[in-house]
Parts: sequence; structure tokens; C-alpha cells
Amino acid sequence: MSKPSSDRFDDVPHATGRVGAHRAEVPGMNGWIVLLWSAAAVLVLVVLGIFGSLVAMDRISFGGDAGPSQAATPAPEDAGKVDTSYAVLILNGTPDDGLDGAMRDELIKAGWKGGQISSIDASTRDFPTTTVYYADPADKEAALGLAGVIGGADVQQSDAYKDYNETGGKQLAVVIGMDRAAAGSETPAE
Repeated sequence: MSKPSSDRFDDVPHATGRVGAHRAEVPGMNGWIVLLWSAAAVLVLVVLGIFGSLVAMDRISFGGDAGPSQAATPAPEDAGKVDTSYAVLILNGTPDDGLDGAMRDELIKAGWKGGQISSIDASTRDFPTTTVYYADPADKEAALGLAGVIGGADVQQSDAYKDYNETGGKQLAVVIGMDRAAAGSETPAE
């Protein structure tokens, strides 16, 4: 066989190492980098989706307007005024005996006189929620104050207990509900 003819590139020394390697991809690294970038992109998209959903459902608001959760909270002016000049009728609407006596003691500690407080069993033994009733709209502030003294209760205007007023003066009625019976029976004895 004949020898090929020589040219100017035959005199260039052969370099050791990688020739043209600066353009080649590093083997084995490409798969992990793609996986990490994909996971980061998915995480960012999920967080943005959850945040956008919360904003769309009004769970998060950026303005000063009152949302539905803020409107349900009673305003400080609805706290009422504690007025111990009112007579209080306590009706136990639960099967638990003694709740009316405990509430009577609580009211005496709050400033009511023992003669102003009367207690009887209610006609029903499964009244759902402890409620303070008042007859006259002018008595609402005192009813709200009494509800605060007994640890929170519903307040409603009703003439249902007007006939039970033995003092002839101003009176509020408290019907103890099952919400107090459940709380009282779950408390462990010490």
C-alpha cells in the first residue's frame, strides 16, 4: 500500500487529554439536574395554586374590609353591662342536678344577692344551648352582661319567663342548656 501524502497538519503535535471536551455534556449529571429543577417547578406551582385558591375563596384578604369571619365576631360594644339590680331566674334544662346551684353560687360571687336569685328545674331536660332571656328591649345590655358573667351564653328577647317574676321588678332568666351539662360531665373529679 502506498503512503498518503503529508500535509501541514502532520507536523502539529497530538494533544493529550480531551479534545473538544468543552462542548460535551458531563455524563451522569444531566438526569439529576433535570429531576431537581422539575421538582422545584412543581413545588412552586403547587404553592401558588393553593395561595391563589385561598385568595379566591376569601380565606385570605389583603384589604381592610371585614370578611365573613370578622363579621360574626361580636363587637366590643355588644359586651353588655353587668347590672346586679336585676333579679335572676335560673332554670336547669339538663338532666344533671346541681348545675343551677353552681350557677347561683357563681352569680353570688359576681355581686348578686341571694334573695335576687331563684332556681327551678325547666320543663324540658334537653335544652340545647344555655340562653339568657330578657323581656324588655331596654334590658338587653344587662342580659349581655349576665351572659358574660356566666361564661358566655346566647341572649334572646322573650316574654316566656315574664310570669315567673316573683319580685315584680326587673328580671332576667337563664336556661342552662346541654352545652353546660356536657362540659360539666367531662371534667374529671379531683
